[in-house]
Amino acid sequence: MTDEELIAAVAAGDRDAFAALYRRRRPDVYRFALHMTGLPATAEDVAQDVFLTVIQEAGRYAPGRSAVVAWLLGIARNHARRRLSARQFEPLPGGGSEPGVQADPAEGLARVQQVDALRRALGSLPMAYREAVVLCDLQELSYQDAAAAAGCAIGTVRSRLHRGRQMLAAKMRGHAVGGRTPREYAEYADSWVVEHSELI
Repeated sequence: MTDEELIAAVAAGDRDAFAALYRRRRPDVYRFALHMTGLPATAEDVAQDVFLTVIQEAGRYAPGRSAVVAWLLGIARNHARRRLSARQFEPLPGGGSEPGVQADPAEGLARVQQVDALRRALGSLPMAYREAVVLCDLQELSYQDAAAAAGCAIGTVRSRLHRGRQMLAAKMRGHAVGGRTPREYAEYADSWVVEHSELI
């Protein structure tokens, strides 16, 4: 079944459809919430809140307006913002290296440093810019779906994403990692966040 069919079935009270949707889309919701809050426990709470909301409001999903995942992330956005209003963003703990064994320990350490620096930089962005980067670069939503999730116009998403990437690069200027000068690393940061989004 497609996401849209599952949502329709959930709205009709189908528990199996809800379980299938939960299994399929919970990782997307959790990952978004984790990038937005920096707190695994809070991300878990947001994911739970989102799917409780789905049980109650599945009938409000409008097919054709946005993809189901964008609708879910829009709900997650609202829950994450509420929780963040009471807490400060906390960067994820270090050690974010990619799975597998690094042949060169120095290269592995440089990668860990890159990931940690980018996570901290992402977490320090103002909320609107962080959302744009997370939705477009990390969740890989289209501009249209990112706009639906963020509740704004497509042009706003594009400008926020552009500005968010610029801000990330500016924040990375103080980090000379992997043999790069701060200036070289700043230029590198913009493309790195897209190419290595699965690690952040």
